[in-house]
Amino acid sequence: MRDNSSDYRALFLGDVPMMDARAPVEFDKGAFPGVHNLPLMDDLERQKVGTCYKQHGQEAAIALGHRLVSGDIKERRIAAWAAFAKANPHGYLYCFRGGLRSQTVQRWLQEAGIDYPRVLGGYKAMRSFLLDTLEQAVEQCRFVVLGGMTGTGKTDVLSQLSNALDLEGHANHRGSSFGKRATGQPAQIDFENRLAIDVLKKRAAGIEQFVLEDESRLVGSCNVPLSLHQGMQGYPLVWLEDSFDNRVERILRDYVVDLCAEFVSLHGEEGHELFAERLLQSLDRIYKRLGGERHQRLQGLMEAALDEQQRSGQVDLHRGWIEGLLHEYYDPMYAYQRESKASRIEFAGDQAAVVDYLRERLAKG
Repeated sequence: MRDNSSDYRALFLGDVPMMDARAPVEFDKGAFPGVHNLPLMDDLERQKVGTCYKQHGQEAAIALGHRLVSGDIKERRIAAWAAFAKANPHGYLYCFRGGLRSQTVQRWLQEAGIDYPRVLGGYKAMRSFLLDTLEQAVEQCRFVVLGGMTGTGKTDVLSQLSNALDLEGHANHRGSSFGKRATGQPAQIDFENRLAIDVLKKRAAGIEQFVLEDESRLVGSCNVPLSLHQGMQGYPLVWLEDSFDNRVERILRDYVVDLCAEFVSLHGEEGHELFAERLLQSLDRIYKRLGGERHQRLQGLMEAALDEQQRSGQVDLHRGWIEGLLHEYYDPMYAYQRESKASRIEFAGDQAAVVDYLRERLAKG
């Protein structure tokens, strides 16, 4: 039998398959990428055992757990664990603290003829390891922040860099009031875990300097870790520039063409209506900052564009509200931000120049 493990670094660097024996409610609050939730107890069973523990102590709670997970229920769960173990012979199992639940799963598998190791310390220890990984990176590594007007293609730049940390990618959100994707965002803990594993892998590859997009504390509903966000207020800044027309076309691609395709891919024909609702909701989200008159005017342009897109598939009319929103809302806001951060800007240029500069900066170390 392979030994139980507490080498969390190796587990995450190797994308080792893992079976999470916690209840679904625990798993949904936060988990690790690619992990399979195959619980010892479902949510109701866990709740009953927890109540019994509080009222009658550990021995009574364990006895109740064995009564609840017995017979056909126990056989089905063992079969699911066994299938995972056979499909992932180099994997591991864990529970919250590496205690009774994972030990029980391990023992029942052994009784079924399968030796399968568990992660010592469980989810809690691995989660602490990842939080420490992020904090150590903030303390030990160097960071550069990538800024620029809306639509300059900051995400496109990050995708070309080996040392980029894509906060929006990990949060599944484009970062603005219009940034919600057709698919939902991860839980806060999932976001932090994904980011930490990204950092861990890049540092293992020898990277000690990272590029981040200039973000507010919130990327949709996901909070950028506090120490990292505080650092971003003082890191050197590289400013990405592009023409107004190019920015309009990029926004049209990302927030209209691609987003509509996402909704249609997920929801079929109904996706067109859901996309239209999402776009109008996004505009409503900045109603107070736009003011009533501007909001009404831009909403009229957006509704006309959506009607035409639904009727003919043409998206040209969307440029009207995009241009208006840039001229009247986003550009003045970003111009103010650029001025307030001017002392931190060490380079400014178009996409090709910025990519070259950031690659050279990384090469110099």
